[in-house]
Amino acid sequence: MVHAYIMMFFVVIFYAGNILTGRAINELPPFTIAFFRLVVAFIVMLPFGLRSAWEYRHKFFDYKKPFLIMTLTGITFFNTFIYGALQFTTSTNVSVLETVIPVVTIVLSAVLLKERLRNVQIIGVLVSLIGAVWVVLDGNIFSITNMNWNIGDAIMIGAIGSWAAYSIWVKKYMPLFPQFGALLTMSGISIIVLLPIVVVEWLIVGIPGELTAPSNITGLAYLGIFPSFIALIFYNRAVGILGASQAPVFLNFLPIVTMIGAYLWLGEMITQMKVIGALAVIFGVMLTTKQSSKTGKSAVRKKAN
Repeated sequence: MVHAYIMMFFVVIFYAGNILTGRAINELPPFTIAFFRLVVAFIVMLPFGLRSAWEYRHKFFDYKKPFLIMTLTGITFFNTFIYGALQFTTSTNVSVLETVIPVVTIVLSAVLLKERLRNVQIIGVLVSLIGAVWVVLDGNIFSITNMNWNIGDAIMIGAIGSWAAYSIWVKKYMPLFPQFGALLTMSGISIIVLLPIVVVEWLIVGIPGELTAPSNITGLAYLGIFPSFIALIFYNRAVGILGASQAPVFLNFLPIVTMIGAYLWLGEMITQMKVIGALAVIFGVMLTTKQSSKTGKSAVRKKAN
């Protein structure tokens, strides 16, 4: 159980880097960013997943519908929505809206997977959600209605729905497939899906001359290796251990890690209000995962008996 928490910790770090990097290279069009990060991820995954992808090719076809749903929601379009949103809105707004993902996932888990949450876990989710919003608003939680919401915030609704759906289907179907082979195949399918969209994007806005800039190449390399490959491996394994309703709660750490990254790299200040919000997020996650841990131990004891 502990190693699942450690994996989710790194997932949060890599995904915070995804937001910061996506914002830093947002002079590139969103589908271009999504496409080339997947090209990088595919190349990196090739030696790890080629053999198992070939061996399990018939299983991919046997479960083609759920496999395609996981591919489109988690690999193809989730980050595409993120990069699209960052073209129009701030990383702060993106962080606020990403904290809604655990709530949406829990509702879908209850409806589709019949997962049951105890009251203390529900409280934990709500506390961590409020704490995350508190962080990004610097304690001015009632000013959320006065924020400058725009089309980028609407695009984030697609990201929220995509990742919540991905979490549900991963819990149910990912154990059927090899981790590396599945992600390699998903990335390959996503590249094929995004290629014609990128061509249309370039016909509309032109081929971005900034694509070969060293900072953008470095940014795309980071996006392809860490959020698109390592983080997904960690996330999928953590969901299998913690469940589709508990693992995404850790995503409420995203505003905190993003805030720290902005402080280290952009020189932004960390205020007392942000620290209070960070502590609330940590407390909320502890409530949720503590109850999950107890449930898991009880199940082990019953099996032993």
